[in-house]
Amino acid sequence: MKDNGGKILVMVLGGIIALAFIFGGLFISRNFKKTDKAITKENAQETLAKYIKHIEPGEGTPVKGAVEYSGTDNTYQELPELKDDSIAVKETTTRFAEIFSSSEKTGEGRNGFLKEMAEEFNSSGVTVDGENVSIRLRTVSSGQQVDYVASGKYVPDAISPSNDLFVKMAEEKGAALSYISDSLVENYAGLVMKKKIKGDLKELYGAADVKAAAQAVSDGKMSVGYTNPFSSAAGLNFLVTLLDSYDAGNITSDKAVSAFRAFQKNIPFVAMTTGQMVDAAKNGSFDMFVSEYQSYKSDGNLSKNYEFVPYGFKHNNPLVYVKGGKGENAQKILEEFAAFVKKKGNALAKEDGFNEKPEGYHVLSTEYSGSELIDAQALYKENKDSKPVACVFVTDVSGSMDGEPIQMLKNSLSNAIQYINKENHIGLISYSDDVTIELPLGQFDMNQQSLFKGTVESLTAAGGTATFDGVCVAADMLIKYMKQNPEIKPMIFVLSDGETNEGYSLSDISPVMKGLKIPVYTICYNGDFDAMQKLAGINEGVSINADTDDVVYQLKQLFNANM
Repeated sequence: MKDNGGKILVMVLGGIIALAFIFGGLFISRNFKKTDKAITKENAQETLAKYIKHIEPGEGTPVKGAVEYSGTDNTYQELPELKDDSIAVKETTTRFAEIFSSSEKTGEGRNGFLKEMAEEFNSSGVTVDGENVSIRLRTVSSGQQVDYVASGKYVPDAISPSNDLFVKMAEEKGAALSYISDSLVENYAGLVMKKKIKGDLKELYGAADVKAAAQAVSDGKMSVGYTNPFSSAAGLNFLVTLLDSYDAGNITSDKAVSAFRAFQKNIPFVAMTTGQMVDAAKNGSFDMFVSEYQSYKSDGNLSKNYEFVPYGFKHNNPLVYVKGGKGENAQKILEEFAAFVKKKGNALAKEDGFNEKPEGYHVLSTEYSGSELIDAQALYKENKDSKPVACVFVTDVSGSMDGEPIQMLKNSLSNAIQYINKENHIGLISYSDDVTIELPLGQFDMNQQSLFKGTVESLTAAGGTATFDGVCVAADMLIKYMKQNPEIKPMIFVLSDGETNEGYSLSDISPVMKGLKIPVYTICYNGDFDAMQKLAGINEGVSINADTDDVVYQLKQLFNANM
């Protein structure tokens, strides 16, 4: 970690479930017949009821605490220090320019266009003012690029978000920018839908586009998945296109808000990344989902079994100079790099699936300002919960959390308060050898916030680690709560540190959770991240790997998207 503050922020949210011994037989047997096959909701509830009888959760005494309201957005303070593992291409000369780029251009294989261009540029011996120059390329999401340059916390020499929407927002937030290249490579956003779905949309609504898809979702006839509009270019593009389809040219009008709320009633979750969205879709969760054309073309299974319906603004992947960056005369280096990409990159771009316009693409006719785009994000945050969320936080208070880790976890959950909409319903569980319901579910008004914070601050650590018993109790709480509040959307958050060595196993609860269809979100630190992904993947939850310094920022974005 960079310093004590950074260490605290990472470890607070971080410690989660090291499941290295899940398959080594270290769980206490419960002697119930287990199966990996999906079971019905009714059978899942029956099995869960048997589990709860054996767990016998206790009840704690909630304690009130003081909730502080700063009235400010802490996004900039929570931005992580950038680590070396975000560098996709390292500079090879003393004089260089640093570029932040979105991940579809800095990865491996067909997602490595800009990475390969930077590597080739660095080995080509380009000079500026008689000096050899090179490029440092970092992988930073489009939304996070805006936060870094607007805050001044880390200012690269240039950014290359997926589209111009993020450039406009960065300028609106005070960043001094100028274009080096309008487009390094072209891409397009779109809805990837099953072939039959495209035909059904045309039959039912006369078209297969965002407007028709949105109406089908609002009518409860189809399902769609999209990505977080605060960080994802495809997600923001979809949000703006959707709002524009409700009221063209006026994306924050009462008409647009009303229609958006009706649409959101049938949205099960919003993914953090396009990769997670694709994985969920492959599990059969959605009739259609957002993606980019290059990713669609690169995946043989998608292009074989699904149709791509383009929408919104072109993903032109500009290269934009940031005034105040660290490089000496970086603008000249960036100009040389843009020229190099234009001259050398056409063949590679085509090979990687870029620079190909999908059939049926029509650019959105209305241009929106940075201020309007920021307002659209705010509209999303305020109105996405047409169905209130009921969330149980499941916290590890085992012996491995004693001392600094438990204090960090307390700080983490106290920080979460400001990002949870007050219309939602929150409860709290702690677990070690046993499970305790520390705070029953209740609407997250000022009183519940006070009880949540005070109860969190009173947690102490000791004993073993019965993680999956905690998940069972949380699910049972939600099922009972939903009987009195049928409109809520349930979810579970698990925050833990240590090996799961007590109670039920992942294989015990997986079919139950699948039958209940309650998503579980996990934050995994220094543990078996693959196992945590399996737990989160049962019902398309999100698993955050807290081994990276950006866990606090990711968690904030996750709350913005889903709570």
